[in-house]
Amino acid sequence: MNNPIISVKDLSKKFGDFTAVDRISFEVEKGEIFGFLGANGAGKTTAMRMLCGLSYPTSGSGTVAGFDVMREGERIKRRIGYMSQRFSLYDNLTVWENIRLYGGIYGLSRREILRRAVVVLNRLNFRSESRTLVGALPLGWKQKLAFSVATLHRPEVIFLDEPTGGVDPVTRRQFWELIYESAAGGTTVFVTTHYMDEAEYCSRVSIMVDGRIRALGKPAELKKQYAAQTMDEVFRTLARGAKRAE
Repeated sequence: MNNPIISVKDLSKKFGDFTAVDRISFEVEKGEIFGFLGANGAGKTTAMRMLCGLSYPTSGSGTVAGFDVMREGERIKRRIGYMSQRFSLYDNLTVWENIRLYGGIYGLSRREILRRAVVVLNRLNFRSESRTLVGALPLGWKQKLAFSVATLHRPEVIFLDEPTGGVDPVTRRQFWELIYESAAGGTTVFVTTHYMDEAEYCSRVSIMVDGRIRALGKPAELKKQYAAQTMDEVFRTLARGAKRAE
C-alpha cells in the first residue's frame, strides 16, 4: 500500500499485567472505509484511542496522517475527527450553538463556521431546527449531527466508535450515506460497529479477538475464506474461541 494514511506495526497497550491490545499491525489507505470489528472487550476501543492520540501505546509503532502515535498525539488530534460511543454534543445548547462551539475549537474563522454551518444544516434538512436544543432531538438526528460536527473542519481521518448503536434501521442507512459521502470526498473513515451487516458496507474490515487481529480483508474475501454467507458467520467463527467475556 503506497503512503497509507494510517500505519500500525506491532502496536500494544497494557494495563498492569493485562494486555488489552496485543501487537496489532495493519494499514489503511486514504479515502478507505475501514471497519474495525470485535466483541465487547476485544480491544478495539483501546486501539482506536491510541490512534486518536487519546492514549499512548505501551510498545510498537504507528502513524496517523503522518504523525507518530507514540510522540505526537496532540498533533494527531488536530488532524482527525472523532465521534465516541457516548453522544458528544451539548444537550443544553442549540444545534447552531453546538456547531459554532466546535467550529471555534477546531480553529475555524467565524465566517467559515457560518458558511459550513449552512452546508451542514442544508444537507441534514435541519434549517428549521437550528434553534432547537440538541437534547430535544431524536437520537438518530443527534447522531447525524454529531457526525457532521466531527467532520466540520474537514479532517483527513474520521474515527467513529459504534456510531449507529441504538438507532433505527432507516437512520442507520442515512448515517451510512453520510459516511460514503465523506469517503468520496477523500476523508478516510475508521469505524467500529457491532452490527455485522454494516461490515458489508466497508472497503475492508479487521476482526479483533482477545486483543489481536484474527482476520483482515475485504468482506467478500473473508466470506470466501471462511466459507460463510454473511459477515456475521465469519465473526461468529472467529469469536467462538474468545477467552474474554463479551
